[in-house]
Amino acid sequence: MRYAGEWMSAADDRILEYLSEHESGSPTKMKKEGPIRYSRVQVHRRCKKLAEEGLINDLGNGVYMITEDGEAYLDGRLDTEEWRYVDENDELDR
Repeated sequence: MRYAGEWMSAADDRILEYLSEHESGSPTKMKKEGPIRYSRVQVHRRCKKLAEEGLINDLGNGVYMITEDGEAYLDGRLDTEEWRYVDENDELDR
């Protein structure tokens, strides 16, 4: 189970999944190759937000790469609302 913060959108998971599967990508490439049904502009906007929050890195020239925190979120090990790692024994009220 993933612990998405209120600031996150459905597009964010698709972006993070794409970047986890491919080493890096641009919004244009994600739109063309990935299962992302959002406009390139919206993907770009969400990439900027994910980079601000530390889930992906902006490598420059519109190319992004997922961070360790981004991978932890995808694995259900990071709560992006409270910004804390979730222990397997923790029970979050969700």
